[in-house]
Amino acid sequence: MTTARTAIVIGGGIAGPVTALALHRAGITATVHEAYPATAAGVGGIGGTLALAPNGVAALRAVGADEAVTAIATPIDRTVMAVGRRRIDLPTLAGVPPLRVVHRAELHRVLHDRAVAEGVAFAYGRRLVAVEQTDSGVTARFEDGSTATADLLVGADGIRSTVRGLIDPAAPGPRFTGLLGFEAVARHEVSAEAGTMTFAFGRRGYYLYWPEPGGGTRWGANLPQQRPMSLVEARTVPAEQWLDTLRTTYGDDDPGGELMATSSADELQVVGSLQIMPPVPHWHRGRMVLVGDAAHAPSNSSGQGASLAIESGVQLARCLRDLPDVASAFDAYVRLRRTRVEKVAARAARINHTKAPGPVARTLMPLLMPLLVRTAMDPERTIAHEQRHVIDFDAPVTAEPALR
Repeated sequence: MTTARTAIVIGGGIAGPVTALALHRAGITATVHEAYPATAAGVGGIGGTLALAPNGVAALRAVGADEAVTAIATPIDRTVMAVGRRRIDLPTLAGVPPLRVVHRAELHRVLHDRAVAEGVAFAYGRRLVAVEQTDSGVTARFEDGSTATADLLVGADGIRSTVRGLIDPAAPGPRFTGLLGFEAVARHEVSAEAGTMTFAFGRRGYYLYWPEPGGGTRWGANLPQQRPMSLVEARTVPAEQWLDTLRTTYGDDDPGGELMATSSADELQVVGSLQIMPPVPHWHRGRMVLVGDAAHAPSNSSGQGASLAIESGVQLARCLRDLPDVASAFDAYVRLRRTRVEKVAARAARINHTKAPGPVARTLMPLLMPLLVRTAMDPERTIAHEQRHVIDFDAPVTAEPALR
């Protein structure tokens, strides 16, 4: 094991608490520092839902959080692709548990509570502004004037990571996908069975939906957009105005028209411009290292963003547990993770191109659907491989682990 015994974790969303839990199980005491106040609805007021793939749930098992998370999640065991009235069932993956859809704020709460129960400390209102490193440790300085010192610092601070810029000032930032995201629950009841998620290509935009437990239909929509908008900027537009745009965009679609017509502006979640991270050259420097979206953020088309973040926290802890020094542990961690996350990101990028098709592509989409299923979705060869991935937390990590 490394000589590291303490860690500062920056970010209290998903990757932060999971990483702190995994480090705790590896014998390293971690404190999570979150920029937003504890009273925020979710971390930073974030709402909406996200998907946890089976590999993400398996990684949660390593930190004892899988049962608590699946208890608050909706299982999705059937997926359908639709263009107009034509629908194609995506293949069921043999031996793969269902996808789990969970409210982001609820997931944050469960992970926080699990971490606290195991002795992980949280400090809120701590916005990182600077880091000082020595041969033996690292000191974090926060906007409120406070400091924290530990053996290493983990940047789990999301796609707009401060830690990423401190590791490498020339690191790339997030890139806009050309899509703006929304979510709500409609009063309209679709005919799909419970546990069925439908990916629909409408005449002017892409959307997905599934029956909501307790009634109604939850939907998410991706509007094509020419320029990115920050979440703050997007939320300054009145929700009723956004809903009018959505009703115009999806009004001719079935069931998109009914979903938008029976949704309330009061319940509309503005997700904002959808961003992805290009490959990040440097995941660590000295005693600082990145996990989760700070290092790798595939588009939401992958269905893997949260799951990959969870995996990375678990793998980092394994490496720090088993290797003799921080440098070799960080190197092993990157070797274990980079190839996997970049393959997932590449697959998601291919799917993104289908979400905002031009007029010719929209005309041909019914004919192209089987090809899309075989290539961009590639269920058995690609998605199955992604989702069957299980980290053996107890297995030792060697200095040169095999790429997976």
